[in-house]
Amino acid sequence: MERIAVYGSGVIGSAQATLVIGHGLPCTVIGHSQAGLARCRRAVEENWDDLIAHGLVTEANKAAALRLLTVTNDPAALAGHTFVFEAVTEGAAEKRAAYEAVARYGAPEAVTASCSSSMDGEDLAALSPRPEGLLLAHPFQPVHMLPLVEVVRHRRTAPWALERTLALLETLHRQVVVLNRSVPGLVVNRLAQALFRESLYLIEEGVTTAGDIDRAVKYAVGMRYASIGLLEYFDAVGFDLESTIARNVYPSLCDAKRPQRTVEAGLASGETGQSAGKGLYDWSQKDGADFRLRKQSPYFEGVKEWTLPE
Repeated sequence: MERIAVYGSGVIGSAQATLVIGHGLPCTVIGHSQAGLARCRRAVEENWDDLIAHGLVTEANKAAALRLLTVTNDPAALAGHTFVFEAVTEGAAEKRAAYEAVARYGAPEAVTASCSSSMDGEDLAALSPRPEGLLLAHPFQPVHMLPLVEVVRHRRTAPWALERTLALLETLHRQVVVLNRSVPGLVVNRLAQALFRESLYLIEEGVTTAGDIDRAVKYAVGMRYASIGLLEYFDAVGFDLESTIARNVYPSLCDAKRPQRTVEAGLASGETGQSAGKGLYDWSQKDGADFRLRKQSPYFEGVKEWTLPE
């Protein structure tokens, strides 16, 4: 059994730790400040409180899980750990420091799985003293509930590192997409950016509204591809019809190569989204608790598969 650590105590790191202890496995989180450690502990507890509120776990499960959690600023606590999820800031200096700490303190055979969503695997490998044990394992928020992880190897990733990563992620009840090399945005974020770009274009061109686009996604696109795959649907429609649709639609699709007018205007005005109170939506008119629930609710069933500590 792997001895698991998380290097990074932010949103991703705290949720990754929640998932690990949720399966009855000890987890050590390495942070870099006392304030960060306090936020991490609080975030983990809030994650469990949300699950308790929806009847998915008990207070006893939470108490048992928290006993499995160690949160510290001392990288020497990595001693003996064989698998480290790296979830530090997206910067070369921060990544290098994390990888050097794993190499210095972790087990000689330790796998380092970076949660990076934007850095190339080859660039990360160049920062590591042990590139053969490094790969990307990019999760999605909320990390402790959403089942998919994108695993990306680089030219020097050893087969044993990939094998152990896949085995652990399967233990944690994750669905895995494996990429043979890095591309910007990996798979999911590339698909998401294509949708975001086209949606903003439709709004800017006066075709429709943010609300109607979200309804179209929630009640057609999302529902359809939640039960059958995107490319299963493509094959079911068939190349003949899809090629006709492509000839009709492709020429009019947005092909912007930089952030669009809506985003630039929001950055200039300070109306940058939910945290600012306004973006595409006026968030003062939305129920925050309802949004938080809707953000998590599709993944509640997956929690029932956890090997909960008692």
